[in-house]
Amino acid sequence: MIAKSDPFWRRLGAGAYRLAVNARLQALAAPLNRKTPCLWYAGARAGTFGGPALKLAKLQAVFPETEQGFNLVYTLSAAPHLSLSSFARLRKARIPALLNQNGVFYPAWFAGDWQARNRRMAVAHERADHVLYQSAFCRLAAQEFLGPRETGYEILFNAVDTELFSPPQGDSTSSFTFLVTGKIDRHQAYRVTQALEALVIARRRGLPAKLILAGRLDAEVQRQAEAIIARHDLGACVRLSGPYTQAEAPALYRSAQAYLTLTHQDACPSGVIEALASGLPVVHPLSGGVPELVGEAGVGLETGLDWNHPLIPSAVAVADAMLRLAENRETLSRSARERAVRQFGFEAWIGRHRSLFLDLLARA
Repeated sequence: MIAKSDPFWRRLGAGAYRLAVNARLQALAAPLNRKTPCLWYAGARAGTFGGPALKLAKLQAVFPETEQGFNLVYTLSAAPHLSLSSFARLRKARIPALLNQNGVFYPAWFAGDWQARNRRMAVAHERADHVLYQSAFCRLAAQEFLGPRETGYEILFNAVDTELFSPPQGDSTSSFTFLVTGKIDRHQAYRVTQALEALVIARRRGLPAKLILAGRLDAEVQRQAEAIIARHDLGACVRLSGPYTQAEAPALYRSAQAYLTLTHQDACPSGVIEALASGLPVVHPLSGGVPELVGEAGVGLETGLDWNHPLIPSAVAVADAMLRLAENRETLSRSARERAVRQFGFEAWIGRHRSLFLDLLARA
């Protein structure tokens, strides 16, 4: 589980930041421009690490933030800064607000005060003029923990640059490399331990498989991984490559033949979309939003829905899926690439945002 609470100094700083964001909004003047989208991102911060920060950076590259005189507010569920009074102020100024809703907090993955976190997130979910759910599972989770919303919403998956993330020229058949990516905290150690134990079983059953673990591993996760690698003498077929930048990501994906994710009820992971665009079929649990992303381009593991406990596939089940995927890799790889181009293209994602912004402005 994630730690029960953030340090006091971090909570104090976050509270002060939220107060500053809301104070700034309360002082806004009615925008002069009512036709061209001029966005304010409600205190959310762009960056090159993490899904929300990277998504915001992509948006800001096309729709730069307007500090003064904005006519639209775009808020992210990962940055729930706006208060009820701020939404009332926006309504009075006839400034539409849009929420991009990803995951919520619940006991299966968060050991702290998940109710309090959801109450803060629920404000935008209730008051925004329109909600973009990142998957149907995101909507299901929001309905369960944030409250009902019957109108003013749609499903809009995350997007990927399919020119940047693309399959390699040619393919190596000497080994079969699975890729695991992401920031893996202690409560998700199973993402690594089960992958490694499954690798052992798959190799014993004749698959010359290798594994790359790329991303930021918690120290305890790293310790467990190294122990399994040593116990099974996996040093020659497992690489712990550590954190990587977004600029390094395309080459990383092209170095593998398949993607492996075991996260319980993942909402809409960008790593899966980047893998599909790179022609990597995906081994994944049949939970969360991942089955919506992968479709026919992978092998699913039966798990189920559980808000209270993570459902973790057995190493044997994961190994079975790895073997099934390897047997059909060529067909699944084509499906992965075609699916990414068809459903997750960046231009279509931006286009939908633009038309939605114009529609909200016209109705303001």
